[in-house]
Amino acid sequence: MATFALHPQLAADGLLLADWPLTRVLRMNDAAYPWLILVPRLTDAREIIDLSAADRVRLMDEIAWASQALKDLRRPDKINVGALGNMVPQLHVHVLGRFEGDPAWPKPVWGHAAPVRFEATDAAREVETWRSALSPFGG
Repeated sequence: MATFALHPQLAADGLLLADWPLTRVLRMNDAAYPWLILVPRLTDAREIIDLSAADRVRLMDEIAWASQALKDLRRPDKINVGALGNMVPQLHVHVLGRFEGDPAWPKPVWGHAAPVRFEATDAAREVETWRSALSPFGG
């Protein structure tokens, strides 16, 4: 039986926040947007339909948890949720806060500009902030 491995691109782009019952929760390393990525810790899942019925329900619950934490912490004007996977085939779900007037508004953020990476101290502070915001949800 194969073990879960995070796709190298997701590992390079994300800051580890938590492991929830189903997903690994990452903070996209882009200071321009409040952006979480949920990656089901399953082998060979590419599409939501690859999940069992129980795991699909769990994924929706975890998307809701991430969305609520994002809403509580950053108060975005809109929360975008998407599982694109065109560049990274491993199933992952973006939970992204958008603000009227953000750098890409109202268009998609993908391809708009290169990520604004956090400096090391800012990344550490961002991780701790998000871990506190997420802790009531995923346990």
